[in-house]
Amino acid sequence: MKLSKFKFNLPDELIANYPIENRDESRLMVLHRDTKKIEHRNFKDILEYFSDGDVFTLNNTKVFPARLHGEKEKTGAKIEVFLLRELNRESRLWDVLVDPARKIRIGNKLYFGNDELVAEVIDNTTSRGRTLRFLFDGPYEEFKNTLKRLGETPLPKVHERPIEPIDDERYQTIYAKYEGAVVAPTAGLHFSREILKRLELQGINFSEITLHAGLGNFRAIEVEDLTKHKMDSEELFISQEAADIINKSIDGKHRVCAVGTTVMKAMESSTSISGHVKPFDGWTNRFIFPQYDFKIANAMITNLHLPYSSMLMMAAAFGGYDFIMDAYKVAIKEKYSFFTYGDAMLIL
Repeated sequence: MKLSKFKFNLPDELIANYPIENRDESRLMVLHRDTKKIEHRNFKDILEYFSDGDVFTLNNTKVFPARLHGEKEKTGAKIEVFLLRELNRESRLWDVLVDPARKIRIGNKLYFGNDELVAEVIDNTTSRGRTLRFLFDGPYEEFKNTLKRLGETPLPKVHERPIEPIDDERYQTIYAKYEGAVVAPTAGLHFSREILKRLELQGINFSEITLHAGLGNFRAIEVEDLTKHKMDSEELFISQEAADIINKSIDGKHRVCAVGTTVMKAMESSTSISGHVKPFDGWTNRFIFPQYDFKIANAMITNLHLPYSSMLMMAAAFGGYDFIMDAYKVAIKEKYSFFTYGDAMLIL
C-alpha cells in the first residue's frame, strides 16, 4: 500500500479546535462492513449496537502536561521543550524534543518558570531530539509536581491556538489512570460517566489496557512504500485480568470493540496462535495498514483522522480501504468534525 493512497482534501473549518459542551453528544458515523451501509447517528446511540456479553476495551493511559516553555541561559532566547519519556528517575533524565533545535546544543542550560527548574542538555538523539538532565535537589514527587505545574496540556499544534483551561479536562478520558501519554486516546474522549453506566447496565464488560501513546502517531510518514515506515515504540501493559475479560467475549462469540487505534494496536501486539489476547509488559511499534488480518476486535470506535495519518491507515485496514475512503468523502460532505475534538466513527 502506498502513502499517496491516503490523500484527501480536508477543509480547515472541519478540524474541531474545541470540544463540544457534552462529551457524549458528538455525531457518530456508523459503518457496516458487511452491507456497506452508512448511518448518521449521535454518540449516545452507540448502545443500540451492543448487547450483553460484548466487551469494550479501553486505554486508561493518562496524558501529562508535556509541553514546557523556557529560556536558554545567557541569551534568554525563548525555547520549547516537549517531554517524551522519562529515562532515569533517580538522575532526572528525560528524552525530549526542543524547538528551535538549532539553538540548543550539548552543555546548554535551560531555565523554566522563574528559574525554579533548570535542565542541562547532555546529548543529541535526533535532529530535534535531546536528552536533558533536570537539576532539581528536592524529592522526586516535588520534582514531578513542578513539571506538572510548569507544563501545559500537549494539544496537537495543528489546532493553532493557545492552550486553555478546558483542555486540562477535555484532552483526557474520564477513565484515565496511569500517567505516561503525550497524546490522548481520542476515541475515548466521547465517553461520559452516564454512557459507561448505561453500557454496564446493558451487560457490556470493560477491559482496561494501558498504552502510553506517543508523538509517533503524528510523525509525518516520509516513505511512499508503507512497508518501509517504522513506528516509534510505545510502552504497553495488558494484565491477565484484562486479557481474560477480552478472551471470554471471544469464546462466547460476542463483540470485541476496540475503543481507538491505540487499543487496536495494543491487542494486535499481543495475540496467541488461537486468536486470543495474552498479557503483555513491554514496548510495541506495531504499524497497521491495509492489507492486515485482524485477530481480536470485530468492532472499532475511532475519530475522523487527518490525511496521510497512521490512524487513518489503521481504520482503512479494519474497515476496508475503499469503504473507509468513501466514508470520509461522505463525512466531509456532511460536515462532520475531524481530529482531536471531532466526531466519532463506529466500524462494525
